[in-house]
Amino acid sequence: MHIPLVNLQAQYKTIKKDIDEAIAGVVGRADFILGDEVEKFEKEFARYLGVKHCIGMGSGSHAILLALRVLGVGPGDEVITVPNTFISTILPILELGARPVLIEINPDTYQMDPERLRKAINKKTKVILPVHLYGCPAPMREIMEIAKKKHVSVLEDACQAHGSLINKKKCGRFGDLAAFSFYPGKNLGAYGDAGCVVTDNSTLANKLRAMRNIGQTEKYKHNIFGYNSRLDTIQAAVLSVKLKHLDNWNKKRRKIAALYDKLLASSPVVLPKIPDGNLSNFHLYVIRAKKRDQLLQFLHKNGVGAGVHYPIPVHLQKGVKDILGYKNGDFPVTEKYAKEILSLPLYPEMQENEVEYIVNIIKDFNKKESK
Repeated sequence: MHIPLVNLQAQYKTIKKDIDEAIAGVVGRADFILGDEVEKFEKEFARYLGVKHCIGMGSGSHAILLALRVLGVGPGDEVITVPNTFISTILPILELGARPVLIEINPDTYQMDPERLRKAINKKTKVILPVHLYGCPAPMREIMEIAKKKHVSVLEDACQAHGSLINKKKCGRFGDLAAFSFYPGKNLGAYGDAGCVVTDNSTLANKLRAMRNIGQTEKYKHNIFGYNSRLDTIQAAVLSVKLKHLDNWNKKRRKIAALYDKLLASSPVVLPKIPDGNLSNFHLYVIRAKKRDQLLQFLHKNGVGAGVHYPIPVHLQKGVKDILGYKNGDFPVTEKYAKEILSLPLYPEMQENEVEYIVNIIKDFNKKESK
């Protein structure tokens, strides 16, 4: 068998007719920049989440950047987040001249630890930036309680959390703002880079709409500092088609994750742990294995496209290490897990026999290593 980590071709085949028509419609109208499909998708996604506003952006990274800027983050400010994330979580903080303050993760859920958050807040803290990593929700109830008590804004990094739930409330509805990525491999993915910011705050939403469009409140009137970060009309059209399928795709992902859980229950690997009351969209199914690199190589040798998200914690990334000021050993849980985490193939079109094949490869590896 050959089983990729993600199979976008398989997904496309299931919605080909609608996708082709949507793209052709935009091309036929030559409606490429902030066209009708952008506003249509923004309204649909806002309605899906249960928020008032969705502002389309050029990428998830830009969504975080513009959201931080509209919250007033700048030089001298601190933004609290976690080291166990993709680097795009912290690059926007640095770009604005602020300082990322990293706190260790909860060892069971890999999410932000509220107790460590409480201790990290000080007078310089401008924003708390929790990450719904792998689609598993961060503990937003506790985070929001702390933030309100300390009068600090909260920006959810929901770039991997399309359709994830906390007590039946979708991720993206808890913070002052939330940033989503629509990178092609995401549960709701475009056919190129795309993202958005969502919020219930109309004042912030209006500023963001101008900010993403070069600061324009009217054509050629640039009343605020702006960026060129508009959601392409073609991408919005693709996303509108896909949004109709998102809940069903997530349901299938959860079913596959449950099968992995069942079949790997007796295996000496650590399985994902989703807190009670939460529902992950299982953007990624991430296990931990002590001999991760050898297992990864064995899976690849047997046609299984497993991967690692993310092999180097952000505080040890060469491009930002000196700027951040952290060193090896500062976050022992994150650093240990970075050597053990392994993402197994998971996408809605996967078949049970493919999951069974992957699990058997893992069991074969474990038998070989135990001899």
